[in-house]
Amino acid sequence: MAAAISNLGYVVLGVKDLGVWADFAHNLMGFQVGTADAGNALLLRMDEHMQRIVLEKNDADDIQEAGWEFETEEELDCYAEQLRANGVTVTQGDRDYCTRRRVEKLYHCQDPNGYRHAFYFGPAIAPMTDQFRSRVLRGAGFETGPLGIGHILTRSDNYPESVAFYRSVLGFRVSDYIREEREPGIVVDATFMHTKTGRHHSLATAAVPGPKRLNHLMVQVKEMDDVGLAYDRCIAAGVPMILHLGHHPNDRTFSFYVQTPSGFALEYGHGGIVIDDATWNVVSYSKLSDWGHKRTPPVPA
Repeated sequence: MAAAISNLGYVVLGVKDLGVWADFAHNLMGFQVGTADAGNALLLRMDEHMQRIVLEKNDADDIQEAGWEFETEEELDCYAEQLRANGVTVTQGDRDYCTRRRVEKLYHCQDPNGYRHAFYFGPAIAPMTDQFRSRVLRGAGFETGPLGIGHILTRSDNYPESVAFYRSVLGFRVSDYIREEREPGIVVDATFMHTKTGRHHSLATAAVPGPKRLNHLMVQVKEMDDVGLAYDRCIAAGVPMILHLGHHPNDRTFSFYVQTPSGFALEYGHGGIVIDDATWNVVSYSKLSDWGHKRTPPVPA
């Protein structure tokens, strides 16, 4: 049986202003913030993992790397061989790279849209004396564990080629599609894909305009009240809201989208479903949202 990705275990974002990001992540979103690389990187924690979101200082203000977790070293090695058999150039990360990503072993390849996919096993777990703590979360915390950190939705330069790469080469499983006609002749076309642990989607891609590869990163909290409290904090702080509170038809998530200091969006949600492949049927939706998600034009970053 072919080896398959377990979940989206981490993301690396290149950002210009680490200080503004630290305030946004800690005081508004509820992440625990640490530093690395002599202060040139921020490490955002969501749970017992040493790092879930890595913010590296550079001018990109965009996604640099998506880290995909495997449950065993054997599965990881098998997957790397599968990629090579499909003609993908796969490089094994050296010890320094693995140390920076806080994993035991890692391979990586390039995405057609210009960022890196890393495949790893053995994430570093914090000691009991350093439990995850959030200054603002009031519920049971973020929904992570075997489901990973959430999902990314990236822009595709060549949409059919990208979907084929994610499905046929990387091995993602299609969850469903959304094709929404925003206005006559303008259609947002998105494909949503999941990994074997079943978060409705860990990766989505769409043919959407925009200057950045990353449209949004999504994180999920275990209690609905934390979505409302985070929304109120963002409104009070005057942080630009891209989509106000609303509900998606495909993953059933209640969420809002706030503009990050880098310009792309962070979706903050609750209630996303988990797919059982034995009973799941792939369908296509005509609306991105059942209700809400009133749109506000983004503010230039």
